Amino acid sequence: MNVFKLKISTPDGDMFDGEAVKLDVRGIEGELAVMAGHIPFMTALKPCDCKILLPDGEERIGTTEGGLLNVGAEQVTLLAGGYKWK
Repeated sequence: MNVFKLKISTPDGDMFDGEAVKLDVRGIEGELAVMAGHIPFMTALKPCDCKILLPDGEERIGTTEGGLLNVGAEQVTLLAGGYKWK
């Protein structure tokens, strides 16, 4: 399974910093999924549930108040005004 580095940061600190297989979020133009090798891009996020599929098969779900998603060649970064784990 291909993995990518994911970091979720808020003004209060990092909420997640590790490897992920898939990230599902809601961008301003609709639902999107990010996986390893995704083309680099940046988008604003609407308030939504963020689903993270971990390499061991576990799924972690959190809620963001919106923010910015940057998919880079080396790392995916989600900058959120607020984030809570469910």
